[in-house]
Amino acid sequence: MRLASLLGPTAAECIPLLRIWALLSTLLVPSHAINFDPVPAPNLDLSGLGRVGLAGDFDSISLYQYRQQNENGYNTNGSQSILSRFPDGSFTTLASADASIQAMCPFVMRGGQLAGVVVGGNFTSLGGIEAQGVALFDPSTSKVTPLPGLSGKVSALLCDEETNTVYVGGEFSGANSTNAIAWVGTTGWANLPFAGFNGPVTTIAKESNGNIIFGGTFDGLGNTTSPNKKDQQIVNIATANITASSTASTDGFDDPKNIVCKTNGQDGPGNTWLLEDDEEGFWRADFRFGFRPTKMRIWNTHQDGRGTKTFRFTALPINGIMNLTYTDPATGNNSTCDARCPLSDDTDPQYQDFSFINVIGMSGFRIDISEWYGGGGGLNGIELFQDDIYAFALNDLNEPSCANIDFASNSTTTGPWSATPSQESSSDYLTADLSGPNINSGSASVVFQPDIKESGNYSITIYTPGCSQDDTCSNRGRVNVTGVFATGTNAARPLSTEVFQTNDFDKYDQIYTGYVDANSDEFRPSVTLTPSSGQGNDISVVAQRVRFELISSTGGLNGLYEFNSSRAADQSDLSESAINQAGTDLDSDALITKVVIDDGVRYVGGNFSTDDFDNVFAIRGDSSSALPGGGLNAAVFDMLLSDGLLYVGGNFTDTSKSQTANLNNIASYSISDEEWQPLGAGVDGPVHEVVPITLNISNNDPQEVISLTGHFAEIREFGDNEAIPAQGFAIWVPSRKNWLQNLDAQAPTINGQLTVEIKVPGSDSLFAGSLASGGLGASGSVSLSTEGPLGLNPFPVKIQSQSTSQSSKRKRATTEEGISGVVTGYFYENEDRNVTILGGHFTAPASEGSTINNLLFINGSDGDRVTGVTSDIDDSSTFSTLSVHNDMLFAGGTVTGTVDDNKVDGIISYDLVRGELSSAQPPALSGDEVAVNAIAALPGTSQVFVGGSFGSAGQLNCPGVCIYDTSAMQWDRPASGLTGSVAALAWSSNNNDLFVAGNLTVNGTSTSMVIYDAKSQGWTAFQGADDLPGPVTALTAVNDDVSQFWITGASTNGSAFLMKYDGRSFQTVGDTLGKTTRIRGLQLLSLSQEHEANDLLDRDQTLLVTGQLDLPEFGNASSALFDGTTFTPFILSNSGNSPGSLSQIFSQRTPPLKSSGGKLAIGFVVLIALAIALALIFIIVVIGIIAERIRRKREGYMPAPTQMFEKNSNMDRIPPSHLFGSLGPQSHSPGNAPVI
Repeated sequence: MRLASLLGPTAAECIPLLRIWALLSTLLVPSHAINFDPVPAPNLDLSGLGRVGLAGDFDSISLYQYRQQNENGYNTNGSQSILSRFPDGSFTTLASADASIQAMCPFVMRGGQLAGVVVGGNFTSLGGIEAQGVALFDPSTSKVTPLPGLSGKVSALLCDEETNTVYVGGEFSGANSTNAIAWVGTTGWANLPFAGFNGPVTTIAKESNGNIIFGGTFDGLGNTTSPNKKDQQIVNIATANITASSTASTDGFDDPKNIVCKTNGQDGPGNTWLLEDDEEGFWRADFRFGFRPTKMRIWNTHQDGRGTKTFRFTALPINGIMNLTYTDPATGNNSTCDARCPLSDDTDPQYQDFSFINVIGMSGFRIDISEWYGGGGGLNGIELFQDDIYAFALNDLNEPSCANIDFASNSTTTGPWSATPSQESSSDYLTADLSGPNINSGSASVVFQPDIKESGNYSITIYTPGCSQDDTCSNRGRVNVTGVFATGTNAARPLSTEVFQTNDFDKYDQIYTGYVDANSDEFRPSVTLTPSSGQGNDISVVAQRVRFELISSTGGLNGLYEFNSSRAADQSDLSESAINQAGTDLDSDALITKVVIDDGVRYVGGNFSTDDFDNVFAIRGDSSSALPGGGLNAAVFDMLLSDGLLYVGGNFTDTSKSQTANLNNIASYSISDEEWQPLGAGVDGPVHEVVPITLNISNNDPQEVISLTGHFAEIREFGDNEAIPAQGFAIWVPSRKNWLQNLDAQAPTINGQLTVEIKVPGSDSLFAGSLASGGLGASGSVSLSTEGPLGLNPFPVKIQSQSTSQSSKRKRATTEEGISGVVTGYFYENEDRNVTILGGHFTAPASEGSTINNLLFINGSDGDRVTGVTSDIDDSSTFSTLSVHNDMLFAGGTVTGTVDDNKVDGIISYDLVRGELSSAQPPALSGDEVAVNAIAALPGTSQVFVGGSFGSAGQLNCPGVCIYDTSAMQWDRPASGLTGSVAALAWSSNNNDLFVAGNLTVNGTSTSMVIYDAKSQGWTAFQGADDLPGPVTALTAVNDDVSQFWITGASTNGSAFLMKYDGRSFQTVGDTLGKTTRIRGLQLLSLSQEHEANDLLDRDQTLLVTGQLDLPEFGNASSALFDGTTFTPFILSNSGNSPGSLSQIFSQRTPPLKSSGGKLAIGFVVLIALAIALALIFIIVVIGIIAERIRRKREGYMPAPTQMFEKNSNMDRIPPSHLFGSLGPQSHSPGNAPVI
């Protein structure tokens, strides 16, 4: 028999599946690699800055290069996503689910075309699309296509290209199958020949002969079954909303509620409901929950000869008239009815039962009375029964107390529960809004007690209403579910499991499959729901209902089943399969978690035991065999075959029957050597998923590494490697036989959970999980390349941030609260000395092995040797600002301790030439809480100006700003009149004006900025600064005389402001930043390409803003570039599972400032004026000469002859007497003057 006929859909399924086929046929398109949208380059010109560094609080950092990048952390509420990777190796989300993703496989059709990636899990939505447990994902478009038809959780998938089939396993129901089903080609869901299993399926594998192996926790093929005692659960009509039409006006008979909970059949006022005489009418009940009735019992009235003769039952809200069966009291024959169901007027029996032919869901019903006996219709009582066994959290929905049931379903609650309307859910439910910080199981509880009338094997399911309907998705939490179901020899281990409640739409989780005792006076099964411990401060948890469903079994199996798809399942020959037989040889109730096949050998892992092996074994041919050491001594949760090694994760510590050191929760088994090998010394908690990743560890050499996800907090110490904190995630590098966290590798930082990896033909690998990752794993500080393409590189030091524990006063003294990581940096170069200095609140290892706290030096001229300060500087100190003056480093912050037994506070000095703390330290600052936030030396002098929060320096009263004279080695007060906390200092180019920003008071007036005149030695409030929205925390100059500058700070309402002073007034950038923005630094940078002109920035400049920024329509960023109109993310970082932050950019050379223009010395003004005048005169003369020549030419002037005659050519022609004869005496005029 061909597979297609074995897996054919039922006729009832064909119409909806045709619609799915049409949808899937559009997905059969050629696959291609996933594309990301690149962002324009920032066009920074950093060529004139030398080396450039970035300081902050982060452990991973990336340049913003693709629009899909963000700083989002990984989810801790159980929701996961489909993931891909950027070119730098970091991960990005393609589609998010509202719960876990547990399996994926590429659905490649027989012709080689990719139909999509099948995704399975415990979700109710994927990519914002409602999808119950399974969906199809298109990696080329990120489109999600739901595959409707299943209800529950999908745990295992196998895409079989050879048969065009996807095998699906888990804890679900669909069509006529339970826990296993198939999707065939573009046809849709198809029942497997054996209708599934009576327990969950957790793994599916394919053998070389085409057979399919199912593993899980089941003991037979089969499905759910109806209980032997049918119609035993009573639907609670007592709390329904009861209405009626044409009700009689007779007192005592006019209330339709009269017939609720009335089972004695007595007529009379208060017991009977009547219609008006000779009128049709209806009786209606609307419920706050859904139900599936199997039987209705009606008591007819006989009041005054009246009664109902015919009726119809309409299900609501579908408005469907139900088909009923009944026994005719007159003939005893079974009959059916629909629109006109007869009701006897005999008084014996008192009631009449009607069974529903079709069992469907409804949340209300209506009984329409069309004919009657006597003067009119009416009823004495009504009851509804169902087979479904539910216990509701809202006790009003459980079986009615008036029914006098011995062990009626009920619930009890503790804590702040309140009823929530069902809206789009199946029933009303309870909600508890809890506030921390110590939320635990004692904060609230609901205990469900079902009405179990028949002992047997049950599947127990807990229902969780979706969070989208009540708008609680942002704060939905986790709940712990415990249960006790049997006593004596049938008692199983008490149930304890955690359920995530972040589902967008209604879902259910199967929490138990096994034996349940019936209720008795000695014992009642129960399920208890409480909030899980260790959650946030403000969460919501919900409780709705628990279902107990009786299951049947063929028997003959124990966690393993081999399916031959070429022939129908034959339950009589289960033992013929070596796979099936291997399962039955295990102790009962075996749990198989993973089956891995290699070269015909099946490796089976789980939680089981035999006399020969435990928790893992191999099936070779037709026989089972133990692995060395008899397997492992505790449960196996996952296995991965990679490069000849079988990686095994679980809850074990060693082999079962021998001793192999360091097999703590993770181990590898060499198939060729047949021996167990440790991974270091393992981890300190259970490993649940083992997933391969390809990482570029070094020299552009991508290699496969092994990621572990689980409930562990530490990578264990081994060899020379110390223990490493690891929040449930670790990476093993097989080629280095070490953990990635121990290696000096420029690889991405990855944190969170990784559950699945698949290789998609023609595309990139896809992953499932919840991760926070950055392109570069580096902590606290990195260098930024200044030549060629922008890039980030770590400094040669491993920095570990530390959280501060400052008092509230000390927090106010600094410009930042809760400072950690690297806060400031400095590149020092002089002669042959090349030192990178980093300060903040951190620890780091020195080159010689000691621990450095808060201030370190990387000596580039000594092989990048890392050192710190060797003195009694308190570890709790934080360095916030660094400045070098004449080879002397001044480091300030919240610094305390001693140097050579002399107290220091606020600031220390360090001799960079000698490489040690100065022997003469600045006398300690003092005040309520001392902090130095800014240091600015006056060029060409021995004066170092220090700003911060302090009241005096040494014995000198010197609040806010004080001068340390390096020659005299003493403090000096610049001028009186200033108090407050200083955040920033900046000298103008003339070295006369010092701009001071902060939270200040000058001469009794509050302001945010003042100017100190070094010549007159006086303070002046900066005009307009008193109108700023709050204290200034950072300042950067636009030009060299600081006549224009940018400032930032915190407004009185807590939001950040950013403003420019343009020489006349302060200009704001407006509400362009989110309310959670915290700006820590500003720096103007040059551009290689100009941006559009605007009033705030020159076209060849951009403003770098650092901190923890909230950019609308993007999210969090650690720094952004502002072009005068728009903020563009520049640097993204993370610290653990939270967004990181940048404190500042620092460079080898100070970024050049433009000349202000308009304030030149008088001498220069005179010279410029004279030059302009001479130029104008020259131009006028030239113009005049040209004009004269033109005029002469127009008037006919010719050039004079230039020919020269012979010197004596005509001298003999004129006698001398003719020339001089007139000069005789007779030619004199009176007065003897000669006449000419």
